Amino acid sequence: MIFFVRKFSEITAQDIASAGGKGANLGEMFRHDIPVPDGFVVLASGFREFLRNTGLGHRLASLLEEVNGDDVDALNNCSQEMTRLILEGNIPDEIRRPVYDYFDWLATPLIAVRSSATAEDGADSAWAGQLDTYLGTTRDKLILNMKKCWASLFTPRALAYRFQKKLIESEIAVAVVVQKMVASEVAGVAFSVHPVTQDPDQMIIEAGFGLGEAVVSGTITPDSYIVRKSDLALLETYPSEQEKGFFLNEKGGSDWRDIPPGQTGKAKLSHDEIIGLAGLIIRIESFFGFPCDIEWARKGKNWYILQCRPITTLKHKRLTDST
Repeated sequence: MIFFVRKFSEITAQDIASAGGKGANLGEMFRHDIPVPDGFVVLASGFREFLRNTGLGHRLASLLEEVNGDDVDALNNCSQEMTRLILEGNIPDEIRRPVYDYFDWLATPLIAVRSSATAEDGADSAWAGQLDTYLGTTRDKLILNMKKCWASLFTPRALAYRFQKKLIESEIAVAVVVQKMVASEVAGVAFSVHPVTQDPDQMIIEAGFGLGEAVVSGTITPDSYIVRKSDLALLETYPSEQEKGFFLNEKGGSDWRDIPPGQTGKAKLSHDEIIGLAGLIIRIESFFGFPCDIEWARKGKNWYILQCRPITTLKHKRLTDST
């Protein structure tokens, strides 16, 4: 029997081929009590069944065969046609029904919908930032945003990347992560090994008010904190002025809001919060055994891990190689 949807609790790190790198890592962390908001994954089998059921598999392959990867206009035209075909395609009931059933099981009004490529973050390629994410998704937008995630495998940027990495003939599918939305007060990213100094005993945490998307996309300058891992010493703090933040809209989606004047220059995290988060980052790095690029959020006193992937820019990829 072919499954199209699985809960995080049913997914392990070995399920990259079906859940993608993002989904597999989230499932593995969730099953080991790392604070990951609950969710499920629409597996790559769902994407493949959609293409088979609609007959789009052959059509998309034909478009890829005809396009010149060095021709920007041709890539754009090809991408537009592929996106149109996917968004207009009808998702079969055997996928649609369990997706809605699992959404209702989550018992939450808003979710994050994230793309998770089955070829994600390998030694020679990294899909981080290539595919789409939709925050604050409501039930009525779930299927549309799921199809948008599938279509993001065929944006001009993603197509150019596949040509560049000689992946255009490789079979790459997209799983879709559906996760409870965290209306974070502070969020950001953390690198368990400093990506610039590449010192394995240093990590860097970046933080901004609101949702972490503003940090990830580079639309705000976040606070930066450098922590020494061996003794959890806060080595350096680089505060930033933040006048606007990206916040969850209770009716769906997210929007920019002004930060109150008295808060714009305030440190996003206290000393104790930085050290507490650093301890969680070390735990995750130790769990996976490789340097991690992590997206995190804080609501109240609770930490949430939203994504985790290997840092692909380091000279040494695994912890054992860096000692």
